[in-house]
Amino acid sequence: MTTRILTGITTTGTPHLGNYAGAIRPAIVASRAADADSFYFLADYHALIKCDEPTRIQRSRLEIAATWLALGLDTDKATFYRQSDIPEIPELCWLLTCVVGKGLLNRAHAYKASVDKNVEAGEDPDAGITMGLFSYPVLMAADILMFNAHKVPVGRDQIQHVEMARDIGQRFNHLFGQGKELFTLPEAVIEEDVATLPGLDGRKMSKSYDNTIPLFGSAKQLKDAVARIVTDSKLPGEPKDPDNSHLFTLYQAFAAPTQQADFRAALEGGMAWGEAKQALVSLLEAELGEARERYHALIAKPADLEDILLAGAAKARKIATPFLGELREAVGLRSFREQVRVASSEKKKSAKGARFVSFRDDDGRFRFRLLDADGEQVLLSKAFADGKAAGMVNKRLQSGDVLDVREQDGGFAVWLDGECVAHSPAFADSAACEAAIARLRETLAPQE
Repeated sequence: MTTRILTGITTTGTPHLGNYAGAIRPAIVASRAADADSFYFLADYHALIKCDEPTRIQRSRLEIAATWLALGLDTDKATFYRQSDIPEIPELCWLLTCVVGKGLLNRAHAYKASVDKNVEAGEDPDAGITMGLFSYPVLMAADILMFNAHKVPVGRDQIQHVEMARDIGQRFNHLFGQGKELFTLPEAVIEEDVATLPGLDGRKMSKSYDNTIPLFGSAKQLKDAVARIVTDSKLPGEPKDPDNSHLFTLYQAFAAPTQQADFRAALEGGMAWGEAKQALVSLLEAELGEARERYHALIAKPADLEDILLAGAAKARKIATPFLGELREAVGLRSFREQVRVASSEKKKSAKGARFVSFRDDDGRFRFRLLDADGEQVLLSKAFADGKAAGMVNKRLQSGDVLDVREQDGGFAVWLDGECVAHSPAFADSAACEAAIARLRETLAPQE
């Protein structure tokens, strides 16, 4: 079975080491699996929630696209695109918005944190909070559900959003699926050891904390950033505690098991912090040096990046466009032409199934019956002295002329030229009789 994997990065800044370890690297590794169908995107609509600087967003989109490609994403195998190049995503976001409960969104971590901050400052709880921030989980759900992703590699702080996507998808399935699972319910994928890297000050590595290590800065920038990592005051020769060291946590995120063991032993044996930081710099250079060169080559050719992303969007829309059509149908946003076509098809099918059957009574007189598609008798003609007269009446009934139909004896009769020429069986009540008359008119109406 093929597993569909989807993840993205918000385009509000330059990618840093935490983005790489927590999202990009595990996603690229996962995309290489034989049974993987990978969708990776630039979350530039999400960027508008937190950034109102167009130049910054445009630069970030360029840098993040180059980062994924420099680190080895195979766009022939994976689908790589910008969120804003898929118009079906915001439309799906609205469909989902119309089913998600406000109470669920009230519990979103980002919204609650903003409210708590306002309350602490003595301001209105919703001061400065946009609908973009409040609805962020719905847009993320649309990103995931649009492509029915099975697995979503995310940082630990994003697990809640994947769970909310499951809740939203499940509710949509319940309301509109009619027994069919329209949306696959996604699962979050976390690398336990590196899901959230510490920054220079020990807090989560984040641009908002200004504590990041640049991913593709120069060798000097990398060295300067690592030098700023906060450590304790133990001197060279004094044993260090690796388990309480942010520097060791960073090191083990990129080291092989044997390297981790050696580094742990060295710290416990009294390695100086300066020496330990140099070891981390060397480790990161070994992993990222070649990718840095590819990154700068890509940054220098933005038109090539544009072509790659547009090709990825076209690939993604081959899935998104027909699927959104199915979802529009499910919620009732249906084409009137399609409604007419289906009705016409059913009408023709019904007419095709109905048929006239001619026969002779025992006394030699001629009659005909009109049978519906199920073989039930709709009309029985009167007896005619010769077959020609019966055939002429039969032909006139099928000519498309307006029928003179009258309720009679618990059923109905058909009249031509002031004479009753055929009658129906009796019906249980007037309503059943009227329905049968409507079906008769439909059956004998001229077909286009």
